[in-house]
Amino acid sequence: MRRFLIHWSTTAVALGAAVWIVPGVRVTSTAALLIAALVLGFLNAIIRPILVILTLPISILTLGLFYFVLNGLLFGLASELVPGFVVDSFGAAVIGALVVSLISWFIGCFAGEPRRTSPLR
Repeated sequence: MRRFLIHWSTTAVALGAAVWIVPGVRVTSTAALLIAALVLGFLNAIIRPILVILTLPISILTLGLFYFVLNGLLFGLASELVPGFVVDSFGAAVIGALVVSLISWFIGCFAGEPRRTSPLR
């Protein structure tokens, strides 16, 4: 449960930063931000792996750049599902997803649970 809360709060902070940085991404309230972070995490955990497998040939052809499109699609889908979370365009969705990914990765490096270095501990 602790790991889930850390991941959820990290995504919420990263989404808040994306709202602040990316002009086409808006949130009307804190509750919408928290729900959007929850929905975004759910979509990335459940839907994204399926889409990655289905679009593997095009991802190979584009040398992995199609993953940006997938991230933008899921970011836009989250905005369609959550009232109060608005993304103006597909470009804003791709840039917003990139910002959320980078910031949550950066925060996760410092806020995550410490990894065990030895299986004997």
